[in-house]
Amino acid sequence: MTSRLTLSVIAAATFLAGFGAAELTGVRAVGGVVLLAGGVWCVRLALRLAAVGPTVALIAIALGLFILSHPLGRAIGAWPAVLVSAALLAGAAGAITNIWPKNGSRTADGPERRGYVNWPRIRAR
Repeated sequence: MTSRLTLSVIAAATFLAGFGAAELTGVRAVGGVVLLAGGVWCVRLALRLAAVGPTVALIAIALGLFILSHPLGRAIGAWPAVLVSAALLAGAAGAITNIWPKNGSRTADGPERRGYVNWPRIRAR
């Protein structure tokens, strides 16, 4: 799995796991801890893939989707709202790291994935 896909999957899974943990335990703070841990992991990975600006934009999008999931939950139900928010966040994470890759690199996972066989390898840190 590429780093960009990993970021999208972890971002979406963080929303799902955070809400699931809060639902299972009945303690919202437990869900908050899960969200915080997953968020830190995603930020660290996003900083390796994209510059600070796009990472901050991704954080803002995640916070906005988290906030919007609450009124959306009243309209369509809690789990559907979390699923919609998680899917939108996964899409945003993938789009942001593809549109604004760090150091102008075309991909942080290696040029051979895009057919650039003789291209110098660029490693994300």
